[in-house]
Amino acid sequence: MERKRRAPVAAATIMLSTALALSVTATACTSGDNTPKLRVEVVATRPHDPGAFTEGLEADGSVLYEGTGLSGHSYVKATDLTTGAELARADLPEPLFGEGITRAGELLWQLTYKDGIAIARDPATLAEIRRAHYDGEGWGLCTRDNRVVMSNGSSTLTFRDPQTFAITGTVALTSKKDTKLNELDCAPDGSVYANAWPTDTILRINPDTGEVLARIDASGLLPRGARTPDTDVLNGIANLPGTDHFLLTGKKWPTSYEVRFRPA
Repeated sequence: MERKRRAPVAAATIMLSTALALSVTATACTSGDNTPKLRVEVVATRPHDPGAFTEGLEADGSVLYEGTGLSGHSYVKATDLTTGAELARADLPEPLFGEGITRAGELLWQLTYKDGIAIARDPATLAEIRRAHYDGEGWGLCTRDNRVVMSNGSSTLTFRDPQTFAITGTVALTSKKDTKLNELDCAPDGSVYANAWPTDTILRINPDTGEVLARIDASGLLPRGARTPDTDVLNGIANLPGTDHFLLTGKKWPTSYEVRFRPA
């Protein structure tokens, strides 16, 4: 008798569970994220200054440029991409907080966080040439097709003239509209790769349309157990010239990772 009383309840539970599962599946099919998923495959590792609060990373020929943040600790430096030897360095005076960097022809541009100042530098010596002003915050920079691409912590990319830094256009993401785009890299394939702050996700973006072409999971790099509040954020992405490899690092990470992007 006990079993007979429970049988209808069990059957109802099974039917309800099945209905819920079908409902969840149907919802996923109709509103799911169809963005291609990629993962990182580590090819090699390199030492990285654990005191560098990385905000910008870019490889140009045989030179690796890195810009760092924090007021009183911000600088931009150029190193030999192969040996790591320092070629030039320029420190930002307080209270400026350094952000993204990019080589744009005869200039190297460096952003500041909330100061509204972009600094144009000599790419060889990193000496300051002039300054330009912009509204809002500065986060990431890269250069594509003779235009500078800038992020400001929103899901919109702003295009700027490489000489004057004046705005020439914008494009907003067509999906993932709550993303805070941070460090940028303009790759040879025409895409913009962007760190999504404060996650271990990198987005591959079509800068002409705002379409997110791929979502890259980079969470397997610096282990969570090795992180501190200062080293929690992946930030720094640079395509290595002539290859399909990228150099990834983070704020105060002790290691940079040379990676390929593979299907998840």
